[in-house]
Amino acid sequence: MSIHENPKRVRKSPHKAENASAERSNRRTLISQAPGRYLAIAIFLFCCSLQLSAQSGAWVRQRSGTLAWIHAVFFLNENRGWAGGSRGTLLITTDGGKTWQATPPPTEDVIRDIYFSNEKLGWLVCERNIYDLKTNDEPRSYLLTTTDGGARWTRVDMRGIETDDRLARALFSRGGRAWAFGEGGAVYASRDRGANWTRLSLPTRSVLLGGTFVDEDRGWLVGAGATILQTADGGDTWHLSKPAGANNARFFSASFVDNRVGWAVGSSGTVYRTINGGRTWSAQVSGVTSDLFDVRFLDAVEGWAVGSEGTAIHTVDGGVRWSVERTGITHPLERVFFVDRTHGWAVGFGGTILAFIREESPQASR
Repeated sequence: MSIHENPKRVRKSPHKAENASAERSNRRTLISQAPGRYLAIAIFLFCCSLQLSAQSGAWVRQRSGTLAWIHAVFFLNENRGWAGGSRGTLLITTDGGKTWQATPPPTEDVIRDIYFSNEKLGWLVCERNIYDLKTNDEPRSYLLTTTDGGARWTRVDMRGIETDDRLARALFSRGGRAWAFGEGGAVYASRDRGANWTRLSLPTRSVLLGGTFVDEDRGWLVGAGATILQTADGGDTWHLSKPAGANNARFFSASFVDNRVGWAVGSSGTVYRTINGGRTWSAQVSGVTSDLFDVRFLDAVEGWAVGSEGTAIHTVDGGVRWSVERTGITHPLERVFFVDRTHGWAVGFGGTILAFIREESPQASR
């Protein structure tokens, strides 16, 4: 072998040369396509930002014309609603709260809750001041009902109601069943649209402050001592549960979107979620330490909760993340009510009524 020959020099295969050429061509193609791909990603992100902007909104204060503490609010639709509170204050609106009108007070006592099944038939939960009681056997709580939209109210005779029972809320189903509940584990049920009431037996003496029913049979009540009660037979039997880690949290309200998925909120920013009808609960991070007095979920992902110090929190992912929303007030917000994603109200101390205004950007509407 000649010293001029290189034994390591190997002639390239024509197939390898073709592969190298193809690889260089592919790289040039990817480089040429990169700006277009980046542009597509940018457009996608821009569209997402427009969608989020279209879903954003703001809380705007409405003129209630009163300084009464508003404890309750109820709307039949985006226009017609009622708000009630201290000293028998009862307000009505037919334009979504742009204007509120005071009705003649149906009572001189506190209105704790409001429910209307239609424009004519409605209910009020009322509570007397203990110093206004004339006799020791006079009940502190009672119900008023109307069949003409509130022009006239009549008192409901709740036979057997104990004098010390203080009722906080009343829940009504579309089929005519109803439940009223409050302190000492007191719960009264009706099967005839509130004409007659019967006291139920519960496995707790804790004060019950909130609850919800998704149909005629399945419902939940929540209260002090981390109490959560669940029924599947309209209240004939109840099962008591206390979420792990809740300790003695006071639950003020609950909201369920079906018979499995629901939330309970309470003291010190407490939020718990269940996905199995209340058998087990998991804590969520609300991001606030204020007491949360009410919660309302529109579906399994979007919900609102309000509470002390003008607190309002919002989620669009089922409570995985909660965001604090501005309300412009520092008064307690006691109730929140939504008829759909774009129409909501919150009420509280000092005649406060807030309306949620969903903002839609011009770009998103094109």
